[in-house]
Amino acid sequence: MATTINPVVHYRDLDAGARYLVETFGFVQHAAHKAGDGSTQYIELSLNGAPLGLGPHAAGSIFDTGPAVVYISLDEVDGMHRRAVVAGAEILMPPTDQEYGSRDFVAKDPEGNVWCFGTYQPGS
Repeated sequence: MATTINPVVHYRDLDAGARYLVETFGFVQHAAHKAGDGSTQYIELSLNGAPLGLGPHAAGSIFDTGPAVVYISLDEVDGMHRRAVVAGAEILMPPTDQEYGSRDFVAKDPEGNVWCFGTYQPGS
């Protein structure tokens, strides 16, 4: 089996979290897994083929760790930033050229998760 890394970001409102990511950054939703009571338990998304899961945030669970910080490497930072601004994202840092050669911007979602987009490619 090949090793893959599949991050999961937790939300109090999974459906709203998925809508935000789809509308603001262009994620694609592939599946929403429901419990017997109809509540959403897990959502599968991707951005340019990179997977992301959304799980339920539940006080007292082992995943009750607070907001997440996610770094997403991509080629077109300024286009993604424009898309996020048009969608009404809270921008914490506009597109900025970094000393280490990356161009990054940072946004925060309605539940406090921080989304960093930049040209830095870890390991390269």
